[in-house]
Amino acid sequence: FTLGVKQLIVGVNKMDSTEPPYSEARFEEIKKEVSNYIKKIGYNPAAVAFVPISGWNGDNMLETSDKMPWFKGWNIERKEGKADGKCLIEALDAILPPSRPTDKALRLPLQDVYKIGGIGTVPVGRVETGVLKPGMVV
Repeated sequence: FTLGVKQLIVGVNKMDSTEPPYSEARFEEIKKEVSNYIKKIGYNPAAVAFVPISGWNGDNMLETSDKMPWFKGWNIERKEGKADGKCLIEALDAILPPSRPTDKALRLPLQDVYKIGGIGTVPVGRVETGVLKPGMVV
């Protein structure tokens, strides 16, 4: 996986600008080219949702567009199960949240340290593994 990115959605934008507008042939051409590319870098195209959209007009963003009746929806197959939908928001909702290994030792990489008058030194970071609870001695 590239930079830890395990799930992809490909929104094929500007479908209103194709010739003719909202062209199925152009969408399929882009889908084929991008599928070949993502396969080369290690992703399974069957696990990637391809959604034709028009951000300017809002087509297929939050609800199904009547301007692309040829688009029957996207479906993905992954080891955690299958998912399908018709628009971009449904593809975003189908993204699985990454699991946090809470059973491992606490690892909290520091991002910054603030010195706040009257409070003291405040370290800031994100818990990568383990659990951090109020009152815990670190």
